[in-house]
Amino acid sequence: MPDRNQTLPDFRDPPVNETALSIQFAPVPKFGAQYFGLYWAKIRHEYTRSQALPPLPSATEEFEAGSRVPPQFGIQLINEPELRCWFWDDTGNRLVQLQHDRLIYNWRQIRGDENYPRYPSIRDALKVEWLRFSDFLEGEHLEKPKVNQCEVIYVNHIEYGKGWNGYGELNRVVAPWSGDSSGTFLPVPERVNMETHYLLPDRLGRLHISMQPVIRGRDTQEVLQIMLTARGAPKSSSIDDIFDWLDLGREWVVKGFADFTTDSMHKIWGRRS
Repeated sequence: MPDRNQTLPDFRDPPVNETALSIQFAPVPKFGAQYFGLYWAKIRHEYTRSQALPPLPSATEEFEAGSRVPPQFGIQLINEPELRCWFWDDTGNRLVQLQHDRLIYNWRQIRGDENYPRYPSIRDALKVEWLRFSDFLEGEHLEKPKVNQCEVIYVNHIEYGKGWNGYGELNRVVAPWSGDSSGTFLPVPERVNMETHYLLPDRLGRLHISMQPVIRGRDTQEVLQIMLTARGAPKSSSIDDIFDWLDLGREWVVKGFADFTTDSMHKIWGRRS
């Protein structure tokens, strides 16, 4: 892994609405529905509420020739329904997601005035949960997880009226966006969606940046959502290699966000480094 002992961009008031750290692994054999309840019993003193949802699809960064061909879908026969369970605390800010091939730790704003707790505390929380999950599998005589991908996700909500007032001024928010056209026919855009993808060095993964207008759930206010996802494979399933990769992913997300957004917005968010 490259040296990451350097100062990362830091903001006093970042527009972070949600973060997620994800560890994906090969499906654990025999990990059926009964184990979700057993696992919740282990963590229920911290995560007091639960909900069952459909599982997330696996996501793997491919680098070989032909890897950009769209995936093929068909009928898959399974022995029992697959599911994903949410376990969250009394505040709703902290959320653990578990399915047969993934463990995710989320922090999210609920009211809108919660302070982002910063990456080190989220990293520590995931590490606690990963060790607890690994011990649980061992106690139930199930296979150790074979990790194949990690993800670092930051969801940012950019509000209108704070440094910009609409998509005719998108260049005030997004550094690569010039807003220029080759003629005079088109008016300013009403909405803009964008996706960009960047390779990490040595094929360690990719950084994906997506931008789109969304209606925020807590107040039904329209905001510009900029989501950054770093995804790639750690060297091994060891805890050191897993969290080394997550640290790399976090570096790319934070530096990528700073590069993708403008200096004028950085001043509004109180950039300190």
